[in-house]
Amino acid sequence: MAKKKTTYLNSKDNFLALEDPKFYSYETCKTVIQQVPYEYTSSYLSGSHKGPGAMVKASQFVEFYDEELDQETYLKIGGICSMKPLDFKGKTDKKAIDYIEKETRKLLEDGKFVVSFGAEHTVTLGFVKAHLTKYPDLCVLQLDAHSDLRQSYHGNKYSHASVMARVHDLNVPLTQIGIRAQCIEEAQLIKDSANIHTFYAHQVRRNKNWAKEAIATLGENVYLTIDADGFDPSIVPAVGTAEPNGLLWNETIEFLREVMKQKNVIGFDIVEIAPRRGDILTEYTMAKLCFKLLGYLSLK
Repeated sequence: MAKKKTTYLNSKDNFLALEDPKFYSYETCKTVIQQVPYEYTSSYLSGSHKGPGAMVKASQFVEFYDEELDQETYLKIGGICSMKPLDFKGKTDKKAIDYIEKETRKLLEDGKFVVSFGAEHTVTLGFVKAHLTKYPDLCVLQLDAHSDLRQSYHGNKYSHASVMARVHDLNVPLTQIGIRAQCIEEAQLIKDSANIHTFYAHQVRRNKNWAKEAIATLGENVYLTIDADGFDPSIVPAVGTAEPNGLLWNETIEFLREVMKQKNVIGFDIVEIAPRRGDILTEYTMAKLCFKLLGYLSLK
Protein backbone atom coordinates (compact mmCIF):
# COMPACT_ATOMS: atom_id res chain seq x y z
CA MET A 1 0.00 0.00 0.00
CA ALA A 2 1.42 3.38 -0.97
CA LYS A 3 2.35 5.70 1.87
CA LYS A 4 0.03 8.69 2.15
CA LYS A 5 1.72 11.89 1.04
CA THR A 6 1.82 14.53 3.74
CA THR A 7 0.77 18.11 3.04
CA TYR A 8 3.00 19.65 5.70
CA LEU A 9 6.73 20.20 6.10
CA ASN A 10 8.99 17.96 8.19
CA SER A 11 11.61 18.94 10.75
CA LYS A 12 14.23 19.92 8.18
CA ASP A 13 12.03 22.49 6.51
CA ASN A 14 9.28 23.66 8.88
CA PHE A 15 8.74 26.90 10.79
CA LEU A 16 11.32 27.11 13.62
CA ALA A 17 12.82 23.76 12.42
CA LEU A 18 10.84 21.91 15.09
CA GLU A 19 12.13 18.33 15.42
CA ASP A 20 9.47 16.46 17.41
CA PRO A 21 6.56 15.38 15.13
CA LYS A 22 4.01 16.08 17.85
CA PHE A 23 5.00 19.76 17.57
CA TYR A 24 4.85 20.02 13.78
CA SER A 25 2.35 17.47 12.46
CA TYR A 26 -1.07 18.50 11.19
CA GLU A 27 -2.87 15.98 13.35
CA THR A 28 -1.46 17.28 16.63
CA CYS A 29 -1.14 21.05 16.08
CA LYS A 30 -3.93 23.60 16.33
CA THR A 31 -1.81 26.40 14.84
CA VAL A 32 -1.07 26.08 11.12
CA ILE A 33 1.11 28.22 8.87
CA GLN A 34 -0.17 28.36 5.29
CA GLN A 35 2.25 29.34 2.51
CA VAL A 36 0.55 31.23 -0.33
CA PRO A 37 3.15 32.30 -2.94
CA TYR A 38 0.73 34.00 -5.32
CA GLU A 39 2.27 36.86 -7.31
CA TYR A 40 0.58 38.15 -10.44
CA THR A 41 0.03 41.93 -10.17
CA SER A 42 3.22 43.31 -8.57
CA SER A 43 3.58 46.90 -9.77
CA TYR A 44 7.08 47.96 -8.64
CA LEU A 45 9.64 45.43 -7.40
CA SER A 46 8.72 41.80 -7.98
CA GLY A 47 9.78 38.69 -6.08
CA SER A 48 7.10 38.44 -3.39
CA HIS A 49 6.41 34.84 -4.41
CA LYS A 50 9.67 34.00 -2.65
CA GLY A 51 8.51 35.68 0.57
CA PRO A 52 6.60 32.83 2.25
CA GLY A 53 9.44 30.35 1.87
CA ALA A 54 12.00 32.95 2.96
CA MET A 55 10.06 33.61 6.18
CA VAL A 56 9.87 29.90 6.99
CA LYS A 57 13.60 29.47 6.34
CA ALA A 58 14.51 32.55 8.39
CA SER A 59 12.36 31.33 11.29
CA GLN A 60 14.76 28.45 11.78
CA PHE A 61 17.15 30.97 13.36
CA VAL A 62 14.57 32.53 15.70
CA GLU A 63 15.09 31.59 19.35
CA PHE A 64 12.37 29.43 20.90
CA TYR A 65 12.51 31.40 24.14
CA ASP A 66 10.67 34.74 24.33
CA GLU A 67 12.29 36.85 27.03
CA GLU A 68 9.33 39.25 27.20
CA LEU A 69 6.83 36.46 27.83
CA ASP A 70 9.24 34.13 29.69
CA GLN A 71 8.15 31.10 27.69
CA GLU A 72 8.91 28.90 24.72
CA THR A 73 5.77 29.79 22.81
CA TYR A 74 5.64 26.70 20.60
CA LEU A 75 5.30 24.58 23.76
CA LYS A 76 2.61 26.85 25.16
CA ILE A 77 0.46 26.54 22.02
CA GLY A 78 1.15 22.87 21.38
CA GLY A 79 3.29 23.24 18.29
CA ILE A 80 3.08 24.81 14.82
CA CYS A 81 2.34 22.92 11.62
CA SER A 82 3.84 24.35 8.43
CA MET A 83 1.88 23.50 5.30
CA LYS A 84 3.54 22.98 1.95
CA PRO A 85 3.11 25.93 -0.46
CA LEU A 86 -0.11 26.18 -2.45
CA ASP A 87 0.29 25.64 -6.20
CA PHE A 88 -1.08 28.46 -8.37
CA LYS A 89 -0.35 26.95 -11.77
CA GLY A 90 -3.16 28.03 -14.09
CA LYS A 91 -4.81 30.17 -11.41
CA THR A 92 -4.95 33.98 -11.43
CA ASP A 93 -7.35 36.68 -10.29
CA LYS A 94 -10.75 35.23 -9.23
CA LYS A 95 -9.61 31.63 -9.72
CA ALA A 96 -6.68 32.26 -7.41
CA ILE A 97 -8.86 33.93 -4.78
CA ASP A 98 -11.40 31.10 -4.92
CA TYR A 99 -8.58 28.57 -4.52
CA ILE A 100 -7.16 30.42 -1.51
CA GLU A 101 -10.60 30.67 0.07
CA LYS A 102 -11.23 26.95 -0.45
CA GLU A 103 -7.90 25.86 1.01
CA THR A 104 -8.20 28.21 3.98
CA ARG A 105 -11.73 27.00 4.71
CA LYS A 106 -10.47 23.43 4.88
CA LEU A 107 -8.05 24.43 7.62
CA LEU A 108 -10.72 26.33 9.53
CA GLU A 109 -13.14 23.42 9.25
CA ASP A 110 -10.47 21.24 10.86
CA GLY A 111 -10.42 23.63 13.81
CA LYS A 112 -7.05 25.19 13.01
CA PHE A 113 -5.87 28.71 13.84
CA VAL A 114 -4.54 29.83 10.47
CA VAL A 115 -1.50 32.04 9.97
CA SER A 116 -0.85 32.78 6.30
CA PHE A 117 2.40 33.85 4.68
CA GLY A 118 1.47 35.48 1.40
CA ALA A 119 3.20 36.97 -1.58
CA GLU A 120 1.26 39.94 -2.94
CA HIS A 121 -1.51 41.45 -0.80
CA THR A 122 -4.25 40.21 -3.15
CA VAL A 123 -4.20 36.91 -1.23
CA THR A 124 -5.80 38.51 1.83
CA LEU A 125 -9.16 38.62 0.07
CA GLY A 126 -9.24 34.83 0.02
CA PHE A 127 -8.33 34.62 3.71
CA VAL A 128 -11.01 37.13 4.70
CA LYS A 129 -13.70 35.38 2.65
CA ALA A 130 -12.83 32.05 4.27
CA HIS A 131 -12.90 33.48 7.80
CA LEU A 132 -16.22 35.20 7.08
CA THR A 133 -17.85 31.78 6.80
CA LYS A 134 -16.92 31.11 10.43
CA TYR A 135 -17.04 34.68 11.77
CA PRO A 136 -19.68 36.66 9.81
CA ASP A 137 -19.21 39.66 12.11
CA LEU A 138 -15.45 39.94 11.64
CA CYS A 139 -13.57 43.19 11.03
CA VAL A 140 -10.18 43.63 9.39
CA LEU A 141 -7.18 45.36 10.94
CA GLN A 142 -4.65 46.33 8.27
CA LEU A 143 -1.06 47.46 8.89
CA ASP A 144 0.22 48.90 5.62
CA ALA A 145 1.91 51.80 3.86
CA HIS A 146 -0.81 51.76 1.20
CA SER A 147 -4.56 51.86 1.62
CA ASP A 148 -5.10 49.37 -1.28
CA LEU A 149 -8.54 50.87 -1.96
CA ARG A 150 -8.31 51.50 -5.70
CA GLN A 151 -11.34 50.14 -7.51
CA SER A 152 -8.91 48.63 -10.00
CA TYR A 153 -5.26 49.06 -10.93
CA HIS A 154 -3.88 48.55 -14.44
CA GLY A 155 -7.37 47.37 -15.36
CA ASN A 156 -7.44 44.58 -12.75
CA LYS A 157 -9.89 44.70 -9.85
CA TYR A 158 -7.95 41.83 -8.24
CA SER A 159 -4.74 43.84 -8.10
CA HIS A 160 -2.79 44.00 -4.87
CA ALA A 161 -3.62 47.74 -4.95
CA SER A 162 -7.34 46.92 -4.86
CA VAL A 163 -7.54 44.18 -2.25
CA MET A 164 -9.08 46.35 0.48
CA ALA A 165 -11.62 47.73 -1.97
CA ARG A 166 -12.76 44.13 -2.48
CA VAL A 167 -12.88 43.61 1.30
CA HIS A 168 -14.91 46.82 1.54
CA ASP A 169 -17.29 45.39 -1.09
CA LEU A 170 -18.01 42.56 1.37
CA ASN A 171 -19.30 45.15 3.87
CA VAL A 172 -16.51 44.25 6.27
CA PRO A 173 -15.40 47.03 8.66
CA LEU A 174 -11.79 48.01 8.05
CA THR A 175 -9.27 49.75 10.31
CA GLN A 176 -6.01 50.84 8.65
CA ILE A 177 -2.78 51.74 10.45
CA GLY A 178 0.30 53.48 9.03
CA ILE A 179 -1.08 54.54 5.64
CA ARG A 180 1.16 57.02 3.83
CA ALA A 181 0.67 56.43 0.10
CA GLN A 182 -2.60 56.55 -1.84
CA CYS A 183 -4.41 58.23 -4.70
CA ILE A 184 -7.04 60.92 -4.20
CA GLU A 185 -9.90 58.52 -5.05
CA GLU A 186 -8.84 56.27 -2.17
CA ALA A 187 -8.72 59.24 0.18
CA GLN A 188 -12.23 60.20 -0.89
CA LEU A 189 -13.56 56.68 -0.35
CA ILE A 190 -12.19 56.75 3.20
CA LYS A 191 -13.98 60.04 3.83
CA ASP A 192 -17.24 58.74 2.35
CA SER A 193 -17.37 55.31 3.98
CA ALA A 194 -18.54 54.68 7.54
CA ASN A 195 -16.86 51.27 7.32
CA ILE A 196 -13.28 52.50 6.92
CA HIS A 197 -11.21 53.94 9.78
CA THR A 198 -7.78 55.10 8.65
CA PHE A 199 -4.95 56.17 10.94
CA TYR A 200 -2.38 57.76 8.68
CA ALA A 201 1.31 57.56 9.53
CA HIS A 202 1.53 61.30 10.20
CA GLN A 203 -1.40 60.99 12.63
CA VAL A 204 0.27 58.10 14.44
CA ARG A 205 3.34 60.27 14.89
CA ARG A 206 1.38 63.24 16.28
CA ASN A 207 -1.32 61.57 18.37
CA LYS A 208 -0.20 59.77 21.53
CA ASN A 209 -3.66 58.22 21.86
CA TRP A 210 -3.76 56.70 18.36
CA ALA A 211 -3.56 53.09 19.54
CA LYS A 212 -6.44 53.46 21.98
CA GLU A 213 -8.53 55.23 19.35
CA ALA A 214 -7.76 52.58 16.74
CA ILE A 215 -8.72 49.70 19.02
CA ALA A 216 -12.01 51.46 19.77
CA THR A 217 -12.94 51.15 16.09
CA LEU A 218 -12.61 47.35 16.13
CA GLY A 219 -15.33 44.79 16.67
CA GLU A 220 -14.86 41.69 18.80
CA ASN A 221 -13.59 39.31 16.08
CA VAL A 222 -10.55 40.72 14.29
CA TYR A 223 -8.71 39.41 11.24
CA LEU A 224 -5.23 40.95 11.11
CA THR A 225 -3.37 41.55 7.85
CA ILE A 226 0.20 42.83 7.94
CA ASP A 227 1.80 44.19 4.80
CA ALA A 228 5.54 44.22 5.46
CA ASP A 229 5.82 47.69 3.89
CA GLY A 230 3.73 49.03 6.77
CA PHE A 231 6.99 48.98 8.69
CA ASP A 232 9.64 51.59 8.12
CA PRO A 233 12.16 50.50 5.46
CA SER A 234 14.97 51.07 7.95
CA ILE A 235 13.92 47.84 9.69
CA VAL A 236 11.99 46.03 6.92
CA PRO A 237 13.66 47.03 3.64
CA ALA A 238 12.96 44.12 1.27
CA VAL A 239 9.42 44.90 0.12
CA GLY A 240 7.80 45.56 -3.23
CA THR A 241 7.00 49.23 -2.66
CA ALA A 242 8.81 50.83 0.29
CA GLU A 243 7.65 54.12 1.79
CA PRO A 244 9.42 56.33 4.39
CA ASN A 245 7.95 57.21 7.82
CA GLY A 246 6.73 53.70 8.54
CA LEU A 247 5.84 51.88 11.73
CA LEU A 248 8.66 50.93 14.09
CA TRP A 249 9.08 47.64 15.91
CA ASN A 250 8.28 48.51 19.50
CA GLU A 251 5.26 50.75 18.84
CA THR A 252 3.83 48.05 16.59
CA ILE A 253 4.19 45.08 18.90
CA GLU A 254 2.90 47.10 21.85
CA PHE A 255 -0.16 48.02 19.81
CA LEU A 256 -0.74 44.46 18.61
CA ARG A 257 -0.30 43.03 22.09
CA GLU A 258 -3.05 45.34 23.30
CA VAL A 259 -5.28 44.39 20.35
CA MET A 260 -4.84 40.71 21.20
CA LYS A 261 -5.53 41.37 24.85
CA GLN A 262 -8.78 43.23 24.21
CA LYS A 263 -10.10 41.52 21.07
CA ASN A 264 -10.47 38.03 19.62
CA VAL A 265 -7.91 37.83 16.81
CA ILE A 266 -9.19 34.97 14.67
CA GLY A 267 -6.29 34.72 12.22
CA PHE A 268 -3.56 36.78 10.61
CA ASP A 269 -1.35 37.04 7.57
CA ILE A 270 2.01 38.59 6.67
CA VAL A 271 2.49 39.57 3.03
CA GLU A 272 4.53 41.54 0.47
CA ILE A 273 8.07 40.52 1.37
CA ALA A 274 10.34 40.57 -1.69
CA PRO A 275 13.59 38.90 -0.52
CA ARG A 276 16.93 40.35 -1.57
CA ARG A 277 20.05 38.27 -2.08
CA GLY A 278 22.50 38.63 0.78
CA ASP A 279 20.01 40.41 3.05
CA ILE A 280 17.89 38.39 5.50
CA LEU A 281 16.74 41.28 7.73
CA THR A 282 13.18 41.52 6.39
CA GLU A 283 12.24 37.84 6.39
CA TYR A 284 13.89 37.28 9.76
CA THR A 285 12.12 40.27 11.34
CA MET A 286 8.75 39.15 9.97
CA ALA A 287 9.32 35.53 11.09
CA LYS A 288 10.09 36.82 14.57
CA LEU A 289 6.99 39.02 14.44
CA CYS A 290 4.88 35.96 13.61
CA PHE A 291 6.28 34.04 16.58
CA LYS A 292 5.83 37.09 18.83
CA LEU A 293 2.16 37.40 17.84
CA LEU A 294 1.55 33.72 18.54
CA GLY A 295 3.05 34.36 21.96
CA TYR A 296 0.68 37.23 22.63
CA LEU A 297 -2.27 35.10 21.54
CA SER A 298 -1.19 32.37 23.97
CA LEU A 299 -1.69 34.72 26.92
CA LYS A 300 -5.51 34.65 26.63
